[in-house]
Amino acid sequence: MTGSNTKPKVAFYWAASCGGCEITVTELGMRLVTVGELVDIVFWPCAMDFKYEDVEALQDGEVDVCFFNGGIRNSENEHIAKLLRRKSKVMVAFGSCANEGCIPGLANLFDAESIMERVYTTIPSLDDSRGTLPAPSSQVPEGEIELPLFCDHLKTLAQVVDVDYFMPGCPPVVEQVWNVLQVILGGQLPAKGSVIGADDKTVCDVCPLNKMGSSIRIKEFKRPHEVDLDPDVCFLAQGVICLGPVTRAGCGLPCIQGNMPCRGCYGPPDGVVDQGSKLLSAIAGLMDTDNPEELEHTMDSIVDLVGTCYRFSLADSVLNELKYK
Repeated sequence: MTGSNTKPKVAFYWAASCGGCEITVTELGMRLVTVGELVDIVFWPCAMDFKYEDVEALQDGEVDVCFFNGGIRNSENEHIAKLLRRKSKVMVAFGSCANEGCIPGLANLFDAESIMERVYTTIPSLDDSRGTLPAPSSQVPEGEIELPLFCDHLKTLAQVVDVDYFMPGCPPVVEQVWNVLQVILGGQLPAKGSVIGADDKTVCDVCPLNKMGSSIRIKEFKRPHEVDLDPDVCFLAQGVICLGPVTRAGCGLPCIQGNMPCRGCYGPPDGVVDQGSKLLSAIAGLMDTDNPEELEHTMDSIVDLVGTCYRFSLADSVLNELKYK
C-alpha cells in the first residue's frame, strides 16, 4: 500500500456486467463512509464524475487496488482493462463476470454477427428500427461519434490482463466485500492468484439440507417451478439440479435459504478445472439406470444443458477454449 501519511488509492470499474457488483458496494451503507475516510477513491465512474483522462493522468502503479467487475465484451472494455492494469499495483477480478464471464459469457455460443442479427433484425419485439444495426462511426452535426467495437466473444479479465486476486460471486455478498476491504487495507494479502473472500469448501459441504447420501437416484430431472420443493431436503434428491457439489462456498447460502438450488455463481472450488464437466460427472453418478435409452431420457430432461452446467463459467471453460483456440 502507499506510505503511512497518505490514503491508499482505490479504483472501481464496471465493464460487461449488469451492475450488481456496484450495487453490492453501495449496500455497504454507512460502512462506505468509513471506506471513504480510509481510502482515496480515484476512479468510480458509476458513482462519481470521473473521466478516462483522470486515469490516464495517474502515474503507472499509482492506484493501490483496482476492483474490476465485468467481462471484456468490446474494445472499450479491453482498453480500460489494460489502462487500469498499468495504473494499478493490485488488480482484483471483482465478481463472477470478471472471473468467469457469468451470464454474458453464454453469448460465446454465438459469434458477434449472429448476435447483432438477432438483436437488431429478427427478435420479435423490435419496432420500426428493425434491420438498423449500430455503425462503428456516425456523422452528426457536432462531429463524429464512434462506438466501441463489439468483439466476437466475451473474455474474462484474466484472459486480457494479469490479475492478482479473484473475488467470486454474482454479485459478491456485502459481508464478503467488507471483509476483503479489511484484509486489503490491513495489508494482509494472500499469495498472488488467490481467491479472496470465499471458502475452500463447497456449497454442498456447508448446506444444511438433508442430503440423503448415496440413496439419491434420479430417473428424470425437473425444473424448480415444476416441483413442490421441500425446504428440508436436498434439491438433487428431489430431482432438481443444484450446483452445490461443484461450487465454492462463501455466499452465505441465500439461494438455499430461499428454497432455490445453487446456480454456481461462486465458481468451482480449488482443484476443479471445469465446473460444467464436474457437474455432469456428479449428475452421472446419480442416474438410476444403465440402460442407454433410459439414460438418454434422463439427459433429455435437462433443459438447456450448456446453460445449466455453464451458467456462470462458459467463458472460462474447456468448451470456450475448444471454440476459440
